[in-house]
Amino acid sequence: MNFIKKYLKWLSTFLVLTGILLTKFHGAGVVGWTVAGFLSKDKAILTNFGLQIPLFIIGFYQLIF
Repeated sequence: MNFIKKYLKWLSTFLVLTGILLTKFHGAGVVGWTVAGFLSKDKAILTNFGLQIPLFIIGFYQLIF
């Protein structure tokens, strides 16, 4: 569990930054940061990244339909 808490934030940061660059993996980084925020009980991280998930869903929905 300590491994996840220690490295999940860094992996998620890498995915978010890479996703911003490539615009494909940003969602994976957001989910990772949300899980990291949940595990560490960090309300700021949960608010920031947790609110991005519905925005992605809305964006994907509009893209597909």
